Amino acid sequence: MPVTIDQVIQLIPDWRGRSVTSQPLSGGLTNTNYKVEVDGAPYFVRIPGESTDLLAVDRKNEHHNTVAAAKAGVGPKVIYHLPEHNVMVMEFIQGKTMSIQALQAPGMASRIAQSVQRLHAGPRFLTDFNMFRLVEFYLRRVKEHDVRIPQGYRERLPTVRRIEQAVTAHALPTVPCNNDLLAENYIDDGETLRLIDFEYSGNNDPCFELGNTCQELQYDDERFSELCGAYFGAPRSHVLARMRLYALMSDIGWTLWGALQSKVSTLDYDFWGYAQGRWARAVRMLDSAEFPIWLEEARRDD
Repeated sequence: MPVTIDQVIQLIPDWRGRSVTSQPLSGGLTNTNYKVEVDGAPYFVRIPGESTDLLAVDRKNEHHNTVAAAKAGVGPKVIYHLPEHNVMVMEFIQGKTMSIQALQAPGMASRIAQSVQRLHAGPRFLTDFNMFRLVEFYLRRVKEHDVRIPQGYRERLPTVRRIEQAVTAHALPTVPCNNDLLAENYIDDGETLRLIDFEYSGNNDPCFELGNTCQELQYDDERFSELCGAYFGAPRSHVLARMRLYALMSDIGWTLWGALQSKVSTLDYDFWGYAQGRWARAVRMLDSAEFPIWLEEARRDD
């Protein structure tokens, strides 16, 4: 069983004998999060959920990469670490937690690119991240734990192999990536879009980072191009195709994540509905007229 927030507070010697209050924060789909105030000073406390090893969350990797992201100037500083409980107490970033709507506003793609570039130029992460290998890992866990997955999923796996062949034909050098930049993992501190939640972080192709966040933010063609241009200097067609294929792989991979969560999570959230939604969007992309064009374009090396 995970520790409670009261137990965490008792485990930090610096907080003993001081005025300490805590309140839960909403939004986490894997962990329980809290804002703790110690003599009025705020901290962010992350307590991991149960069975997250089934989701391929490596807590040693997460801690190392969170520290690295802070050094890059975009992640929160780690103030205390309780490795025996996989708990991190971090800097509480004062700012606005972003939303899909907020990050679709004019100029936001440029700000996202600036923050992501800082992360990608920072210290290397501990391990690598590869969505194709993660899909294989999840499928093994699905079989071991008799987890239901959306109908037709396995029939599409040969196409997943075609996607991997296309994006690895001229793979870009890997960089430290968050790999899970949904809207709520951006916090606007007034100057910078700070990045949080490094559970799935690892060195990866930057096109996955960009494609994944475009998918999470429900970006249209224009915004895909804007983010591509802001990051790479120009929205080149073969790079855009790579981003599109990785956006598709984001849905394919996180479909299985949602299915596994529906089996193991104790959080009050419709994870099966999440999995079905991700898969439905993936199928639309796989069956689109653009998909074979993306496969062809991604193999180019301009």
